[in-house]
Amino acid sequence: MEDVLAAIPQRPPFLFVDKIIKRDGNSVTTQRTLREDDYFFQGHFPGKPIMPGALLCEACFQTGAILMGKDNQQHGLGIVTRIKDTKFKNFARPGDTLTVTVVLNDKIDNAYYMSGAIYVDDKLIMKIVFQGALLPMDI
Repeated sequence: MEDVLAAIPQRPPFLFVDKIIKRDGNSVTTQRTLREDDYFFQGHFPGKPIMPGALLCEACFQTGAILMGKDNQQHGLGIVTRIKDTKFKNFARPGDTLTVTVVLNDKIDNAYYMSGAIYVDDKLIMKIVFQGALLPMDI
C-alpha cells in the first residue's frame, strides 16, 4: 500500500488501488479487493450489491495515474481528459479482487493515451480507452 500512496494523491475512501502487482515497460497492473463494508455497496442495489461502473472506471484512472508518474519519474496530478469505448461485461461484488491493467498506447507532450481492462479471477468485466494528462501538483 505504501507504494500506491507514494505514487498517487488519492486517499481512502476514494482510493481504488490496494497494491501494485507489476510495472513492465508501458503497462502497470494493480489490484483492489472489495470489502463488504465499502461505502459504495451500502446503497448500490441493496441485497445485491455491485460496484458502480463509474468507480470501476476510477480504478483504471488511478492505475493510469501510477503509470503516468512512472513514465515521468516524477509525481504529478493525473487528470482524465477523455473517456471513450467503455464496455462493461460483468459485475464486481463484495469479496472480489479486481485486477486492473493499464497500457500506455501513445504519449504526446503531457497527454497520455491509454487502455485499461479489469478482471475478476480470469473473467474480463470491463475495458476502457481513455486519455489523461500529468499536471504539476500545484495547479
